[in-house]
Amino acid sequence: MNTEDVLEEFRASGALREGHFVLSSGLHSGTFLQKNLVFQYPERTERLCKALAAKIKEAVGEVDLCISPAVGGIIPGYETARALGVPSMYVEREGGEFKLRRAFAIPPGARIAMVEDIVSTGLSSRECVEAIKKAGGNVVVAACIVDRSGGRADPGAPFVALARLDVPAYPADQLPPELAAIPIEDPGSRRLNK
Repeated sequence: MNTEDVLEEFRASGALREGHFVLSSGLHSGTFLQKNLVFQYPERTERLCKALAAKIKEAVGEVDLCISPAVGGIIPGYETARALGVPSMYVEREGGEFKLRRAFAIPPGARIAMVEDIVSTGLSSRECVEAIKKAGGNVVVAACIVDRSGGRADPGAPFVALARLDVPAYPADQLPPELAAIPIEDPGSRRLNK
């Protein structure tokens, strides 16, 4: 599966959106990938995650488990783990930091794939990788369905993306005039509790 195949799954689901969006990173963009519109379809999610699992195996060989950041990474993390035939866990925020909870425990020496949905800056991925390391984990790869940074994001581990895009994103005080003229939508989840 190549980048165009991945984008076709997003287009067919109505998940490739144009407008003015605030991303979970706080940056603004004219393009938004509404991944949950894709992930609502098991067959689409299975196709994407099987392809991501194959890329993970190609990059690092076998892994022992997948760990994802909650909430957005849970579905692709689970489905990628299923394709790899390994357990799936997730970290969630407690006191503002990602932590393993719910009796999840990392087996000693486990080779871990951190699996994310969409990466823009890599912040959530880095936070997830750090949480896994604090819990004693060995992250051998950070993987995502779509890297919208064009390869510039630093997830804190060797990086594999099913699709790589270079989608411009801007700080609020550096918007191009054509983007500033469009009403803002904030579809991300990071600021829901604020």
